[in-house]
Amino acid sequence: MSRGKMFSQVLYAVLHIMILWMFTTEVVLAQKIKVACVGNSVTYGYNIDNPKLYSYPAQLQKLLGDAFEVANFGKSGATLLQKGHRPYMEQNEFREAVKFQPDILIVSLGLNDTDPRNWPNYRDEFVTDYMALIDSVKKSDGTQPELYVGRMTPIFHWHPRFKSGTRDWFWQIQEAIGQVAFNCKANIIDWHSPLHARPNLFPDALHPTKEGASIMARLAYQHLTGDFGGLQMASVFGDHMVLQRNKPIPVWGKANGAEKISVEFNGAKAEATTGTDGRWHLELPAMKHGGPFELKINSTNEEIVFENVMIGEVWLCAGQSNMAFKLSESTFGAEELKNKMPSQLRLMNFRQSAYTNDMAWDKAMLDHVNNLNYLSGQWHMPNTETIADFSAIAWYFGKELESELDVAIGLIQLAVGGSPAESWVDRKTLEFNPHLVNMLYDWQNNDHTMLWCRQRAMINIKKSDDPMQRHPYQPAYLFEAGIEQIAGFSIKGVLWYQGESNAHNIELHEVLFPTLIQSWRDVWEQPNLPFYFAQLSSLNRPSWPHFRDSQRRMANQLANVSMVVTSDLGNETDVHPKQKKQVGERFAHLALHQLYGTEATPQGNIKIEKVESTIDELRISFTNTNRLKISEENELHELEVAGEDGLFHPVRAILKGNQLIVKTKGQFIKAVRYAWKPYSSGNLVNEDGVPVSTFLLEHPFKIL
Repeated sequence: MSRGKMFSQVLYAVLHIMILWMFTTEVVLAQKIKVACVGNSVTYGYNIDNPKLYSYPAQLQKLLGDAFEVANFGKSGATLLQKGHRPYMEQNEFREAVKFQPDILIVSLGLNDTDPRNWPNYRDEFVTDYMALIDSVKKSDGTQPELYVGRMTPIFHWHPRFKSGTRDWFWQIQEAIGQVAFNCKANIIDWHSPLHARPNLFPDALHPTKEGASIMARLAYQHLTGDFGGLQMASVFGDHMVLQRNKPIPVWGKANGAEKISVEFNGAKAEATTGTDGRWHLELPAMKHGGPFELKINSTNEEIVFENVMIGEVWLCAGQSNMAFKLSESTFGAEELKNKMPSQLRLMNFRQSAYTNDMAWDKAMLDHVNNLNYLSGQWHMPNTETIADFSAIAWYFGKELESELDVAIGLIQLAVGGSPAESWVDRKTLEFNPHLVNMLYDWQNNDHTMLWCRQRAMINIKKSDDPMQRHPYQPAYLFEAGIEQIAGFSIKGVLWYQGESNAHNIELHEVLFPTLIQSWRDVWEQPNLPFYFAQLSSLNRPSWPHFRDSQRRMANQLANVSMVVTSDLGNETDVHPKQKKQVGERFAHLALHQLYGTEATPQGNIKIEKVESTIDELRISFTNTNRLKISEENELHELEVAGEDGLFHPVRAILKGNQLIVKTKGQFIKAVRYAWKPYSSGNLVNEDGVPVSTFLLEHPFKIL
């Protein structure tokens, strides 16, 4: 063979190899990343018009683009359990998923395992069955695909089996799914949390709508790509904020997957790495009061800087309209706006997209409510504009604290006029409370919620064509739209003024109110979080004496809960009395006395220490006061006793020290009550003029 011919053959061979390599490379480059979505009817897209276009796998395909091939292997009614009533591993969809040989596997099973035919009998096999399914799906080279395990989407309270077992088994299965993910070193996609706050997206209590599937697709896209939109902070952070002193300072937000986050503040540094869910959380060490400082947050390519940040005392001021009552409309508000602003006060006022007044909302507003975009707030320095529509009670409270403590005071106003207590409690707590779960059902026609609240809500949403339309008065709504925005931001305590919208059912409120307090203490992970509330004032509403006495008793029974009395500051016909300065200052003196150890008199609830009954007299002893007195005419108003017939009649009493003495003249006293008029003129007060609470005591006079 000639040297030239040999060269030609070699050249041909090289060219052939190059062409083959180029062709192979194009094939490799053109090969799509396969994503298998394994699951039940939620994955399939049941109840969604055209699931081939709008199920979550179909919408995920659109988000990921042509470089991916997303296949939907959802099977309606399928169980994870192999002994369940329709095991997924026996279905054709499972065989097709295995044949697909995915590069990425997303598994979302468990909902149908809550069926009483399944979980109660075979729960012990759930984890091993789940792991067996995962192990059965392999790539063409025999290796495991990249694995994502989905937490179950919610099952809501109107599901027919909810209270008969599903709500309990559901959470047991969620825990088991976490164990599976741990065992298999899988990433978890939390479908549940963002969707649990959106019951309007689940018409049948089980299957998400097209919009719900869109939320799932977006979550899957973010987990698969790590694209969470870059560095973001929780909305409660901002310029001019106050961070709680003498406690570790939590800082949190989102960033793209696996990013390093560094935080610098007041000489302290901390670092975190974003999880596969895009979230990061860290704590700075506890610090004494001071400022102003800068809070710097850095990711790989981005930086956020908050300026004029103070360290001091932070209080959440929440409730309904009397907490939201504007400073400018209070008795001394016009004068207060002219005064010099306290140098260390900072305000965060969560404003409503629209007030719950007597008007119908438009479609844009209705959509805002459904999307939980009803409340938004930013930190501000105090000036005539920012304090004019700020809570009068919160303002006077904060001003008094700032003056006495000489530290920065941060006040977060989160109050919605007319809101019932149930709207401020988290959904899971309501779901699991045997009394309160019933509040969730058909709330628009549910007598558990005050009729006025339901009527007003119907006016606000009457233009909606959505049968699942939400409203701020709906149980759990204000927790989901409001409290969730600030939960975890370290606070000193809570001021609460609410009850007007629950006075129709005192017994129910006695379950609701402690549950609300516990709900908030749980979410803040502060079991002893101080909770101060205002007793309802005087107003010509028949149920209010009973409600005020109920509040008095709860203040005595609940740990780290205290009450301020406002019955002397009411208005006979107006549910919004304007004398808010005194209420704010009473709150402040209570906090200064109990939490800060100052010499301020408590000005809170003057308590009944004991009741002594003899043949000749009844003695009621009071505590939590230095000196009681009778104001006006030196004659006590509105003290009544009842004999064996149970009928009350007025009686005179002698005030001796901190004791009221009633001469009984040998008559049996079955009960005694004080200030038992809706609009009370009770005039038993302490040295600061703070009134003794409405009370009812019944033989054998146990003090509650």
